[in-house]
Amino acid sequence: MKKNVLVFGVIAGLIVSTFMAVSMMKFSQAENPDMSGGMIIGFASMAVAFSFIFVGIKNYRDKQNEGVITFGKAFLMGCLISLVASTMYVVTWAIEFHFFLPEFAQNYASSQVKMIEQSKMSVQEMETAIKKVTDDMKLYASNPFYFTMYTYLEIFPVGLVVTLISALILKRKTKKDSLTD
Repeated sequence: MKKNVLVFGVIAGLIVSTFMAVSMMKFSQAENPDMSGGMIIGFASMAVAFSFIFVGIKNYRDKQNEGVITFGKAFLMGCLISLVASTMYVVTWAIEFHFFLPEFAQNYASSQVKMIEQSKMSVQEMETAIKKVTDDMKLYASNPFYFTMYTYLEIFPVGLVVTLISALILKRKTKKDSLTD
C-alpha cells in the first residue's frame, strides 16, 4: 500500500504542482489577471490530478489485494494519496510565492478590493470587507502557519471528495463481488 500511495501521490502532486506553478507565473505576467479564471483552471487541474486517487486505489485492489478492498482501506489510501499530492502543492506554492511572486499577495488583495468597490455594498460593508481582505493578505504573507493551512484548505478538500467517491465505487468485500462487476 505504501508504494501505491507514494507513486500515485507523487504523480498527482506533480500534475497539480506543475500546472499551478506554470499558470501562476503566466497570471503574474498578465497586465490585468483574471483571478476567477485562474481558480477555474486550478480546480480543473486538481480534478485531473486527483483522478489518480481512483487509479491508485483500483490498482492496489486489483493487482496487490486480489480484487478486494474495504471502504475504510480505500478511504485511507485515498486520503494518503491526497495528502502526498497536497503537500507537494503546498511546498511548490510556498517556493513560488516567497521566491518568485512576492508581489502576489498585494496584487491579489488589490483585485479583491476592486471587486468589492464594484459591488453594491453599503459604504460600511465595503470598508469592513476591504479591511478583512487586506488584513487576511498581510497575515497570509507573514505567518507561515496561516499560509500553510490556508494553502492546504485550497486543495485537500477536493482530494477528500474524490477519495470518498472513489472508495464508495471501488470497495469490494469478497472476491465473489468482483465476479459480478
